[in-house]
Amino acid sequence: MKRLFIQTYGCQMNQYDSERIARLMEREGYAPTELAEEADLILLNTCSVRDKAEQKVYSALGRWRELKEKNPNVIIGVGGCVAQQEGENLLRRVPHLDLVFGTHNIHKLGPMVREAESPGNRPVEIAFYRDPAYMEDPEARPTVHGAKAYVTIMHGCNKVCSFCIVPYVRGRELSRPSASILREIEELAAQGVKEVMLLGQNVNSYGKTSGELSFPELLHRVNDVAGLERIRFTTSHPQDLSPGLIEAYASLDKLCEHLHLPVQSGSDSVLQRMRRGYTREEYLDRIRRLRERRPEVALSTDIIVGFPGESEEEFEGSLEILQEVEYDDIYAFSYSPRPHTSANKMYADDVAEDVKKKRLDRVLGVQEKISRRKNQARVGKIEEVLVEGPAKLGRSQMMGRTRTNRIVNFVGPEELSGKLTGVQIAAAGANSLIGELITAQ
Repeated sequence: MKRLFIQTYGCQMNQYDSERIARLMEREGYAPTELAEEADLILLNTCSVRDKAEQKVYSALGRWRELKEKNPNVIIGVGGCVAQQEGENLLRRVPHLDLVFGTHNIHKLGPMVREAESPGNRPVEIAFYRDPAYMEDPEARPTVHGAKAYVTIMHGCNKVCSFCIVPYVRGRELSRPSASILREIEELAAQGVKEVMLLGQNVNSYGKTSGELSFPELLHRVNDVAGLERIRFTTSHPQDLSPGLIEAYASLDKLCEHLHLPVQSGSDSVLQRMRRGYTREEYLDRIRRLRERRPEVALSTDIIVGFPGESEEEFEGSLEILQEVEYDDIYAFSYSPRPHTSANKMYADDVAEDVKKKRLDRVLGVQEKISRRKNQARVGKIEEVLVEGPAKLGRSQMMGRTRTNRIVNFVGPEELSGKLTGVQIAAAGANSLIGELITAQ
C-alpha cells in the first residue's frame, strides 16, 4: 500500500478537510504516515488568512524539494486557501509541485493524483460550485479521534470585510443539508463522540442563502442527538447573533456556555473601514442581551491592531472594549495586507511595524490581566471537564476543557480520556486552570 503524508496549516475547517482527504485517499490505496520522507504522496493543506501563514507554505514546499530530487515518483500537492488563491501560479513558482486543488475540489483529488502519476501532467482544479454536494463524502464514515469531533456545516462568507481574503478563497455562503449534518453527528455520537464543533466561515449565517433550517433551528436538532453531551461552533459574525441564537443559549442544555464573537476593533471609524457592518455600541448591545439570557457565558474575540490609518485614539478604543467586555480569551494579530481584498487596494499599509508590535503587546498585556483575574475567580469551584488526554505537563497530568472552554490540568488516570469528570479548581494562571479530580461520570 502507498503512503500519504498530510501537513495541515490553519483553522479547524482545514483540519476537518484533511481528515476527509485521508479518507478519500485511503480508498485510492494510500495509508497514512507521519513522515514525509517515507510518503508516496505529500499533500499540504494551506491557510492564507495572514501573510505569515502563506509564507509557511512556501517554506514547507522548499523543504520537500530535496525529497522530490531523491524520489522523482513522489507526488507533491497543495490544497486549501493558498491553492485557491494562487492556482497555476503555484506551479510556476514551485517547479517540483505536481498538483493544485482548491477549497471546493477535495472530491476530485483521487483522479487528480492518478493524472499526476503520468509524466508531464500537473493538474489544477480551483472551480467554485453552488451545489453543496461537493462537501459530502457518502462512502466514508466520519473520522473519530477521541471524544471531540469537527463537523463542517457550511462553506464561504458573504460579508466581504475589507481585510479578509476568505470570500475569495472559500467562495460565497453555501450550507450543507441539515439531514447530512445530523446523520454525520448521529454516527459520531454512536462511536463515542461527546462534543461536536460546528464549523463554518460564518457559521451563524447557516441556512440564510441555502438550506432549509436557520442556524438556531439546526442547533435545536443537534441538541436532540442521543449520546451527544456538548455543542460548540465557530466562527461567528456579530451581525448574525440573532435573537433566536441568543435564545438558544438560554434553552439548549448541550450548547456550551462559550461564544467566539470577533469584534476586530473597538473604534467605529476602523470598523467602518473594515466594512464590519456594525458599530461598537451595536456589538456591545448584542453582548448585553446574550449575557442577560446566559449570564455565565464565556466570550472570546479577535482583535486586529495596526489596520491602515489606525490612529492612537482609534487603537485606544480596542483597549477600552477589552476592558468593558472582559473577554475570557482573545486572539490578537497585527494587520497583514492580503491580495484581492479591498483594504489592500484602497489603503496603504501605513502603520509602522514597530508601532503594530507595541500595540499588539499592549493588547496582550491588558488581556493577560483580565484572563488571569477571571481564571482566579474560578478557584474553589467544581467544573465539569471533558478529558481530552494527557497534558503537556507530564504523564501523570491529564487535560480537559470546561463547558466555558477553559483548559484544566489535573492528576488522574489515562482511562479518563474521552469522559466527563468533575474537577475542583485549585489554582489558576492566565491561560489555564489547575484542578483536583472529584468524580468521573
